Amino acid sequence: MNLFGLFRKKKPQGMTRRIIHLEETDSTNRYMSTLPDDMQEDIIVAYSDYQTAGRGQGKNTWESERGKNLLFSVLIRPVMVPVAKQYLLSEMGALAVRDALLELEGINQEMLTLKWPNDIYYGDKKISGTLIETSVDSKGIKRCVFGVGIDVNQEKFVSDAPNPMSLKQILGRDIDIAKLLNRIIDSFEKYYSLVISSDYIDITALYHSCLYRAHGFHKYRDKDGEFEGSIVEVEDNGHLILRDRDGMIREYAFKEVEFII
Repeated sequence: MNLFGLFRKKKPQGMTRRIIHLEETDSTNRYMSTLPDDMQEDIIVAYSDYQTAGRGQGKNTWESERGKNLLFSVLIRPVMVPVAKQYLLSEMGALAVRDALLELEGINQEMLTLKWPNDIYYGDKKISGTLIETSVDSKGIKRCVFGVGIDVNQEKFVSDAPNPMSLKQILGRDIDIAKLLNRIIDSFEKYYSLVISSDYIDITALYHSCLYRAHGFHKYRDKDGEFEGSIVEVEDNGHLILRDRDGMIREYAFKEVEFII
């Protein structure tokens, strides 16, 4: 079954959205934390021309020239998702971004992959990252915010980030940022509708099929040093399962293993 084709045909039903434009903010994720809980839309999006304190995973920052890249956050309230299955939301968000980028003329589908847990890679270069912040109480998941940065029209990177790449560097032309955002929101709604209808297995299968280094042995590094391993799977809790050259299974939470590129 062609999962990619199947997912492109499905459309969200009756989903509402609100889009908020900010000329400048410290962080769109932080801005989302200021919104009242009684907003009724299914999906709320805040995007900014410039972030003064854009964040990546952990202590990482996100380099972005003013007006050159796409910086936004998406707020949903996936109360129907069991807490034990919340990594599904990470899979959903990554797939939504990748689907929208695949619509750009000239993009090579085989080169556009998902690096665990939710970065978007083109070959061995990173073009997008997502910071996910989830609020949970005794009843389950209350809200989930996806903070996404996509390198769109920036041509030079001066930070110490190891392998950034922009869509303009790939395609050789400027990309309309507003149109790209609309494509991503449409794609996000499509995947969120699948989550609402509990199509968990298909989402996870598609995520695995798009993984960076999905096949073969590659170099990694953990607390004990370098080794070669192949990806077995990503578990429901988000842990990466690798098999090394000796056949030993190794399990890692995020930041416990490094991809050597």
